[in-house]
Amino acid sequence: MEQNTEFEIFLVATPGLEAPLHAEALEKGFADAKIVAGGVNVHGAWPEVWRANLCLRGANKVLARIGSFPAVHLAQLDKRARKFPWAEFLRSDIPIKVEATSRKSRIYHAGAARQRVERAITETLGAPISPDAGLRVLLRIEKDICTFSIDTSGDPLHKRGHKSAVAKAPMRETMAAMFLRECGFDGTEPVVDPMCGSGTFVIEAAEIALGLNPGRSRSFAFEDMPGFDSNAWSAMRQDRSKVETDTVFIGSDRNAGAVDAASTNAHRADVAAHTQFLCRSVSDVKPPTGSAGLVIVNPPYGARIGDEKRLRSLYGSLGKTLTSRFSGWRVGIVTSNQSLARATRLPLLPAGPVVDHGGTKIRLYRTNPLP
Repeated sequence: MEQNTEFEIFLVATPGLEAPLHAEALEKGFADAKIVAGGVNVHGAWPEVWRANLCLRGANKVLARIGSFPAVHLAQLDKRARKFPWAEFLRSDIPIKVEATSRKSRIYHAGAARQRVERAITETLGAPISPDAGLRVLLRIEKDICTFSIDTSGDPLHKRGHKSAVAKAPMRETMAAMFLRECGFDGTEPVVDPMCGSGTFVIEAAEIALGLNPGRSRSFAFEDMPGFDSNAWSAMRQDRSKVETDTVFIGSDRNAGAVDAASTNAHRADVAAHTQFLCRSVSDVKPPTGSAGLVIVNPPYGARIGDEKRLRSLYGSLGKTLTSRFSGWRVGIVTSNQSLARATRLPLLPAGPVVDHGGTKIRLYRTNPLP
């Protein structure tokens, strides 16, 4: 596939956050962005694949759809997989991992299909197959159509490459960025997170305000593909107009370890000058001087019986503090429990869609500016 041939690029979304990812892809100028099951489809050539990995905050993975054909039995898949132009997409010296899924198809055994493709790649191209390879070829068989994709990201994109310290039950960066977007945050207003944990909401907000690309500190699987142009990629990475901002992004937590972790993460992400992390309890949180903005918080939701009573008082105290001190501010609360959200007594708008956070179903509860 030539450098400038356009093809389908699939942006994998967190389930429930397809809409904000779609809005982000449109805002960043990706062509024909459409919401489909599991994510967003766009079109473009290889440089758009690189750009999606570099600059989209809400995508979990960027998959390049490299070809498809019908096949109704394994012998047919075998024959067509051997004719597939693997050398255009894979190098003979880079290990590959193949994964296969099958739905509503006559080839129903995904494991057997995977083995056929692995053999086709090793025997026609010579690339080694390895279970821990960084470059993955994905075969999806649906209604007898076999589609090949390459996972061009490597590590999931929430791994921004500049975060070492993680508090317990962390909010993924990709999710935090999309919840900020759902709250109407565009980088021009202050953000306060009164239970900041390792600082994800605050750091994402600061990066958005400064116009920093989320993928600026890491490497990607596409760098191991043939035809990868390291000079063009270098130029793309350096081509950023850092925005000046005097907006403040503040996180606080009553756990001193979390506050230290958040400060360390902010330094590594190069946003320490624009963020502030304080050790204080929810009832001591105050708004910074200046204009109102957004309070966004992902409080504990408690999985164990007996947690709820203690948590209700925590949410109640959060609601009291915000009602009495944060007039004019909007609030976003991410939680798995509607009755806890209601315990804040805040004027909540209808809840956002259900989002799958590592098997826990969470939702965003928002308010308009508080009276």
